[in-house]
Amino acid sequence: MRGKITRQATRIAYKNNWMTVHEDDVTFPNGHQSIFGVVEKPDFVAVIPVDAEGRIHLVSQYRYAVSTRTWEIPQGAWPNRPDAPPEEVARGELREETGFRAASMELLGRMYQAPGLSTQSCHLYLATGLTAGETEREVTESDMECAGFTLAQLRGMIAAGEIMDGTSMAAFGMLALQGRLDSLG
Repeated sequence: MRGKITRQATRIAYKNNWMTVHEDDVTFPNGHQSIFGVVEKPDFVAVIPVDAEGRIHLVSQYRYAVSTRTWEIPQGAWPNRPDAPPEEVARGELREETGFRAASMELLGRMYQAPGLSTQSCHLYLATGLTAGETEREVTESDMECAGFTLAQLRGMIAAGEIMDGTSMAAFGMLALQGRLDSLG
């Protein structure tokens, strides 16, 4: 039976500066009643920075939740400025994490990272015409590294499990579906 799940009641189960977790009492279209947990987070941006030689620049940092370092495209949110235009946030995150400024910032699309449990969506950008500069990393990003990779290297890193970030892999998939991935490198 198709239809909308109806919220009957809600309560905040947890809240901090970066997220709010709601626990909702819900009724399904077939009448079944249950609870549903929803993680409310601000939308974020992810940026695929491509330099003049066709290298795609990734950042590596330790991710506490999965207890490992990850390679991923630059990404982030501005929780203190939730109404900032996504392109402004994308340009800011690119500069902050990599030091690059982009002459062109093209919106590739929008996606939900985990629509089964979170309200958060991602605005995905392709950054080209890069100019190097100083990073402006947050104190929590002090161990971050940035490096450029060829498309062949990226494919190898994904195949070897060195890139496991879903947003990064979805971004590369979106470029591939648009027929633009192979033209990068």
